[in-house]
Amino acid sequence: MDDWDNIDEEEVKEIREALENETLASAAAKIQNYCEQLDHVELNIAVTGESGSGKSSFVNAIRGLGDEEENSAPTGVVETTMEPTEYHHPKYPNVKVWDLPGIGTPNFKADKYLQQVGFHRYDFFIIIASERFKVSSVQLATEIQRMKKRFYFARSKIDDNIRAEKRKKGFDEEKTLDQIRQDCIRGLEENGVPSPTVFLISSHELCHYDFPLLEETMEKELPKHKRHVLLLSLPNITLKINQRKKEALQANIWKMALLSGAVAAVPIPGLSVAVDVTILVKEISRYYEAFGLDDASLQNLSEKMEVPVEELKAVLKSPLNKEISADVVIKLLTKAAGAGIMVVEYWLSTIPVLGSMAAGGLSYTTTYYMLKSCLNELADDGQNVLMRALQTEV
Repeated sequence: MDDWDNIDEEEVKEIREALENETLASAAAKIQNYCEQLDHVELNIAVTGESGSGKSSFVNAIRGLGDEEENSAPTGVVETTMEPTEYHHPKYPNVKVWDLPGIGTPNFKADKYLQQVGFHRYDFFIIIASERFKVSSVQLATEIQRMKKRFYFARSKIDDNIRAEKRKKGFDEEKTLDQIRQDCIRGLEENGVPSPTVFLISSHELCHYDFPLLEETMEKELPKHKRHVLLLSLPNITLKINQRKKEALQANIWKMALLSGAVAAVPIPGLSVAVDVTILVKEISRYYEAFGLDDASLQNLSEKMEVPVEELKAVLKSPLNKEISADVVIKLLTKAAGAGIMVVEYWLSTIPVLGSMAAGGLSYTTTYYMLKSCLNELADDGQNVLMRALQTEV
């Protein structure tokens, strides 16, 4: 099973030992506990920087929102954040992006600032500047590092710089980007930061410049359980992110199938079908949201890429894009596995021992097949939508 390659070795070992030394129910309980814990993982991202650097716009962008949408962080040409303000992700409420007050005032003290904003609650910091990084950013980064937390330098409003430079003769985008990056690096080195990495970003064009690289770097440096949450919560803006989301979701399919099989082995007629449908509805809904196929996400992408939303919806092929409900899942189960499969599983579950084991195997296989098939369909739809949106920009 190729999905095993994507699972943490310790986790696989624990479940294998439960299967070998305990019972199927015990292994299923471990899987269910893992899934419940994953649903409650919190991720706190702190966004800071000097006043007017575009912090609030970035807070909105990383949550997949525009600056004027409901629940977006207020933006403006002057500092609009007076105290740490948390903004929940619209689809993943346990992901919180914190808009912190601006740094760089004459009375700024990095250590006191971190105490005031509640340093320990954040998983990592993103330090944003719209020009060169100044001494205050370096002082803050040094203090964050001293306290053994991660931070990332992000140079914002790159789209504005590119538009301004385009008016000049002999404009070369790559050369301009390199000049901006090297200027930021020199400024940081002059203030004592050795070998700094600077990510060039535009909150209004996240799919361009260095945001995909910033996202990938943040993801790699997080603990595994938080890495998964970050990846799923990110706007589906590049084909690479779309593929990595698919791989992350695929890695959990065998666990859900094993849980389904364990329940089917319990000789209570009808229980397995009810659990299978519940698992499928929950997981397929997770796929649907992760790939940004809901109406709100498609409308947002339509506005950002200036592509009519009807054209984005026109490339959707999966019937799951219309509705995800218990009725729809039951119809798909019946169609995919044969009209009699649930009846067969029902009667097998009434036969002591051997019948229950057979029902468990049948349920495992059906759930695994259904989740794999639905994930492939929705991932393909996510890719088709992105390709149509990006086609306009090429």
